[in-house]
Amino acid sequence: MPSVNGNILDEIVLLGDPRLFEKCEIVQPHEVAELQPAIDKMAACVLAFREKYGAGRAIAAPQIGVMKRLVVMNIDRPVAFFNPELFDASEEMMELWDDCMSFPNLLVRLQRHRRCKMRFRDNEWHEQVWELEGDLSELMQHEIDHLDGILATMRALDERAFRWKV
Repeated sequence: MPSVNGNILDEIVLLGDPRLFEKCEIVQPHEVAELQPAIDKMAACVLAFREKYGAGRAIAAPQIGVMKRLVVMNIDRPVAFFNPELFDASEEMMELWDDCMSFPNLLVRLQRHRRCKMRFRDNEWHEQVWELEGDLSELMQHEIDHLDGILATMRALDERAFRWKV
């Protein structure tokens, strides 16, 4: 699903766009089918980003300008998470260099919870609960932050916690 000029990566909203700082609206059950084109576009963005930058596992809807509480992760196939929310976050934290499709050449040093649980609705609108640890915990914290208008840059450890990706 390429953009008008043929590059799906042009669909990704970049740092500085005010939509990245907005809180997203809850997805209603009747909206699942109408969000399928957005899900397809998000999945295509993840694959194209991974091909170009060698990174990219998931994307949040506001990163393509859709202001809904939706995350798409590409495991071996695209998986949509509707209205994801985190709970039972561990006190144990991990420090990492975070990257983001909305600022592809910038890394941000920050802390995330090592473990947490995530509640969400799947494509059939069934409630699911996943226990997340390590990389998956960090990833979903990053994506759910996007749904709340929070960027990794806002969680930086300090003013020196930025570096260019080379």
